[in-house]
Amino acid sequence: MPVLLRTRRALPPVDAYDFWASIGSHGDMPLDPGRRAPGLAFALEDAFTAITEDWLALARELSGDPSASLAHAPACAANVSDLGQMMAWARLVASWAAGTSRVLIICDDPWMYRHLSQMPGVLAGRAPRLRGSGSRLWLRGFAARTAATLRFVRAAVHLRTTVPKDQSYILVYGHPKASADGLDGYFGDLMRWLPDLRRVLHVDCGRELAEKLSGDGRSVSLHAFGSLLFAARLPFAKWRPSRKHREGRFGWLVRRAAAREGGSGQAAAICWQIHCQSRFLKRARPRIVAWPWENHGWERRLVPAARTRKIATIGYQHSVVGALMLNYSPHSGAGPDKLPDRIVCNGEATRRRLIRFGVPAQRLSIGGALRYTTPPRSCHHDDNGPVFVALPFDAEIARQMVAACRTATSHGWAFLLKDHPMTPFNFRPEPGLERSPGPLGDAGGLRAVLYAATAVGQEAILAGIPTLRYLPDDRVAIDVLPEGIEVASVTYETLAEALVRPSIPTPLDPSSLFGPVDRNLWKAILGTPSGDSCPAA
Repeated sequence: MPVLLRTRRALPPVDAYDFWASIGSHGDMPLDPGRRAPGLAFALEDAFTAITEDWLALARELSGDPSASLAHAPACAANVSDLGQMMAWARLVASWAAGTSRVLIICDDPWMYRHLSQMPGVLAGRAPRLRGSGSRLWLRGFAARTAATLRFVRAAVHLRTTVPKDQSYILVYGHPKASADGLDGYFGDLMRWLPDLRRVLHVDCGRELAEKLSGDGRSVSLHAFGSLLFAARLPFAKWRPSRKHREGRFGWLVRRAAAREGGSGQAAAICWQIHCQSRFLKRARPRIVAWPWENHGWERRLVPAARTRKIATIGYQHSVVGALMLNYSPHSGAGPDKLPDRIVCNGEATRRRLIRFGVPAQRLSIGGALRYTTPPRSCHHDDNGPVFVALPFDAEIARQMVAACRTATSHGWAFLLKDHPMTPFNFRPEPGLERSPGPLGDAGGLRAVLYAATAVGQEAILAGIPTLRYLPDDRVAIDVLPEGIEVASVTYETLAEALVRPSIPTPLDPSSLFGPVDRNLWKAILGTPSGDSCPAA
C-alpha cells in the first residue's frame, strides 16, 4: 500500500490512512494517539540497526572530504548526529511502502521530505520550502561561530601561560566535577597519585573553569596556544561535503546533515581545537597525551599529528561502548592509522566490543574504571522507594522521559530526576516528580531505575535494582549495554505498567564492566620525569 507523505499543515482526511507516524514533534497536531504506528519506537531501533553498514560505508566516503573532521556525521557519532536516524526512518518508510497498511508520514523537514518523496511507493504532497530553512540555519550558524570566535579570542588572551616540555598530559573536556586539587571528571584521582602528570583542557572548557583549574599549577587550557590571526577564520569554518556526496544515493540526507551541523558553532570549536592541539604538540612537545577517547573528528586529527612528532597517544575508553555506537569503529572512516597507539578500557566487556568493531586487539588493555565507584555506595532495591530517572545528554529524549514520568505519577509512582552533568535539564518539581539531590550511588532505596543512553543503566544493574531502558517515539536512544545484558525497554505508553512488577536484573561481575583500577598500568604508561618550561604561545 502507498505511504502518504505530508507536512503537518496539509494533513489528509482521517479515512485516507490506517496509521500515522511523525518524523519530529507531533504534540501540537490533531492526530489520534490510538492510530500512531504500533510499536514505532521498537521498529525505529530495528531499522537503525539495519542501516549501520550503510552509514559506515557512507562515512568512509564522506571522510575523504577535507572539511569532514569539522562534522560529526562523517564520524558516525550517533549521540550528536542524527544522520543515521534519518537513514533508519527512510528504511522504515520503505518497509511500510511494501506492506499492506496505509501509513501517513508527517514530515516538515525539507531535506528529509525530498529524500522520502523519491522512494517507490511514497505519494508525496507539496514539499516544505527549502530556501527559508537553509537560510535560517546559515545565518544562525555564522552568528554562532562568530560568537564562539569572540569567546575563544578572549580566552586565548587571558589564559596565556608557560608549560613544561617532555611531560605526560591528560587532555580533557571541562567537566563540572573537575577540581584544582587533582580531581578530574574523566580520569578520577589519577593526578593525585601521579604527581608529575599534567592536565590540558579542551577548548570546550570555558575561561572561568579553566582559570579555576589552572590554580593547581599543573593544568593549562588549550586556548593558551591559539593564534589570534588564525581565529579570524573560524566564523567561516564549516563542513562542506563534495558535490558527489550531495548528489548521491543519500544526497538529500548529506545536505541536511551539513546544513544542520552548519547551523551551530560546532565547526568553529572543532577547528579551533584542532589548531590549538597542533600548536600544543609543537610547543610543549609532550611525551604522552591521553584523553577520554570517543573517536571524534578532532581526535582523528590529533593522532597523526602526534605520531609525526613521535608523541605517544593513549585513548581512555572512559564510559560505555554500545553495539550501535559506531563512532568507535575504525570502519567509520578513521582507519587503524587514526586510532591511538594504545586504548585503555574500563573492563573486559568493552574490550571485547572494540575488538568486534575491528580495533586491533594488541592495542587494547584494561586499566579499570577511573570515573566510577562500583558497586554504587548506598543505593539498593526497595519496592517502596521512588524511581530514579537518569536523563541523557540528548535534551529531547530527556524531555520525553520527563513527560512520560509526569503521566505515570497519576498511577501513584514517584520519580527522582537526575540530569546529565554536561546538559542540565530545567523542570518544575511537582508532587511525585522531584529532582534527585545527588547521583545514583547516594539515592538509597529505589523501586527501579529508568535510563536512556547513559552508563547509569549499567550502575543500576550492578546494584541489583530493577532497570528499565526508555525508548523515545521519534528517535533512537543508543543502547549502551554490553552484549548479553538485557533489560526491559519501555515507552511513554508502557512505563506505568512496567513499574507494577519490574524484574530484578541477573547479577553481574562488576569487573567485566567497570574493572578495578590498575595503578601499576597507569603508572607505567603516564609516569614522566620533570622537564624544562616553554611558553604556550
